[in-house]
Amino acid sequence: MRFDHRLAVVTGAASGIGAACAVFLTERGACVVLADRNLAAAQELAHRLGASAVAIDIGDDASVEAVALDIEARLGPVDILVNSAGVLQRTLPPGELSMKEWDFVMGIDLRGTYLCCAAFGTRMSARGRGAIVNIASVAGMGSGPLHAYGPAKAGVINLTEGLAAEWGPSGVRVNAVSPGFTATPALDRGFSTKTLEVQTLESNSALGRLVQPEEIAAAVGFLVSDLASAITGVNLAVDAGNLVSLPWASYGGLRKPSPV
Repeated sequence: MRFDHRLAVVTGAASGIGAACAVFLTERGACVVLADRNLAAAQELAHRLGASAVAIDIGDDASVEAVALDIEARLGPVDILVNSAGVLQRTLPPGELSMKEWDFVMGIDLRGTYLCCAAFGTRMSARGRGAIVNIASVAGMGSGPLHAYGPAKAGVINLTEGLAAEWGPSGVRVNAVSPGFTATPALDRGFSTKTLEVQTLESNSALGRLVQPEEIAAAVGFLVSDLASAITGVNLAVDAGNLVSLPWASYGGLRKPSPV
């Protein structure tokens, strides 16, 4: 799997899943632009990778359009877009979740993803080629106490399907990856605040562990590669078997492995 002579933009690339995607693509020959609000952190990683970095605020229309124009003017047409930038939310009941916080999460996770798709994907469509992967979440595929984040990620999955149909005739593929609980700094904050408990998360997955950022990056890499040339409009859950294991709780949980 190589990406030689391809220009890739990864949003939210300063840390976590976005950083892992930037590393994965760079190591396989892509020219990667790390786009993040935290420019200093993005530049630090970009320096180590021999890549470049730009500041972007995906919640701001003008910022997204300016970055798209700047990258194409300086570096050329973008072949790959990975929309990894996003925010989490507190697990509050509706009576405590303010509309300000709800709007903020929606504005970044759904609206921001759309803005980036529109800015870069429209240009890809005009050229007749390109691949986009949106980072959604298993939280958008079922129930949970995330009444802004969950609907936002569900919207990203639906958006992915719509844009895949919109731009497919022009040769642009659009897919989504939905991570499960992934070992990132954001998840660590959940552990530190006691919102999440690592043993519970591990026991609720078929593989009995968390997902690693590099595993998300590998799935993203596959979907933007020529190996996935006939794949568009899919939502690939990379969750260590979280979705398939949760229904077993009604039957006493997963069976213990049989001794050899």
